[in-house]
Amino acid sequence: MLEVALHQLAVSPNKRENLDRVLSLLDSSDADLSVFPEYLMGVPPGGLTAEYVESAAEPLDGEFVGSIADKTRERGSAAVVHAYLREGDRVYNAAILVDRGSVRAVYRKVHLFDAYGYRESDVFARGSELAVLSLGPFTVGLAVCFDLRFPELFRAMALRGADLFVVPAAWYRGPYKEEQWLALTRARAHENVAFLVAVDQTGPLFSGRSTVVTPMGHSLLDLGQEERSISVVLDPSEVKEAREKVPVLSLLRRELYRAWYA
Repeated sequence: MLEVALHQLAVSPNKRENLDRVLSLLDSSDADLSVFPEYLMGVPPGGLTAEYVESAAEPLDGEFVGSIADKTRERGSAAVVHAYLREGDRVYNAAILVDRGSVRAVYRKVHLFDAYGYRESDVFARGSELAVLSLGPFTVGLAVCFDLRFPELFRAMALRGADLFVVPAAWYRGPYKEEQWLALTRARAHENVAFLVAVDQTGPLFSGRSTVVTPMGHSLLDLGQEERSISVVLDPSEVKEAREKVPVLSLLRRELYRAWYA
């Protein structure tokens, strides 16, 4: 079993305030894995800007990720957090899994949010690698927000063994956006017969509706639009049973898609 805590937050523009809040939530949780939303370092009132990201960005060994890693060591737990990750002259939109004090995986967002009038590619460098790793009884694959619109990414992770997808998000509000969020999270889980944990920001800019979806495409949780923290226990036997009923991964004609999933 793996106990996962979802922390649906409306972050402030103040990075230190946001960090203190994350540390407090980790202190108060007994979950094996805590998951936080995208843009966790902060968002100014009008939405993310290149200037704000440039001022907030830190390297992997900076205070933001380092303090969270220290807290997971103290608590004997793991967390998926988000950072504006500075590497040389580039800044990445990054989901980071820290486990008992160690950075186990860094996923630099591959599909940047260049849609609905936004251009994340003007703010962030584009990632190019998957992040798949073992955590307890699961193999975890990391993605971020807009990646949900690209099923190839999730299939590639599933073919590398992922049976739990973890997706920090800052899904902007707008017409039909909540319907799209619910449809995409369910689809990415069920088409790969895997659990999916998607934790979204809430507040005036973002949609909330953080969710846990089962391998059969059923939403176990919907956190609505309030700030909330809630835990759920995931059973890996559900993946095994679902993949016996719906064996899409074993039936996949891999020879037709080798160029996609090499």
